[in-house]
Amino acid sequence: VQLQASGGGFVQAGGSLRLSCIVSGRPINYLGLGWFRQAPGKERGFVVTTAWRTGRTYYTDSVKGRFTISRDNAKNTVYLQMNSLKPEDTAVYYCALDVTGKETYEYWGQGTEVTVSS
Repeated sequence: VQLQASGGGFVQAGGSLRLSCIVSGRPINYLGLGWFRQAPGKERGFVVTTAWRTGRTYYTDSVKGRFTISRDNAKNTVYLQMNSLKPEDTAVYYCALDVTGKETYEYWGQGTEVTVSS
């Protein structure tokens, strides 16, 4: 299984970006999906996760109302639409797959960097 993340870049505060994560080697239809991020000097933390068993989606508080996760099963791709970006959103963003359904996220993409200027 491989995950290829893309879509990061440099954007001014208030702008938008859409991250993509193309998954190969396994259909994403029945897998949990997540986006995580690691800001400079900080530990990696979750941004949003979605569990296929329950259909529930969880966003970290700081991105609620601004970020939206979605998936295109036909393209085996996961997206993260990020609006109203803030400088504190600056980080390397990673997509991940939860194969077991236990939120253990066994597979990770290589990361895509997002920089938001004030």
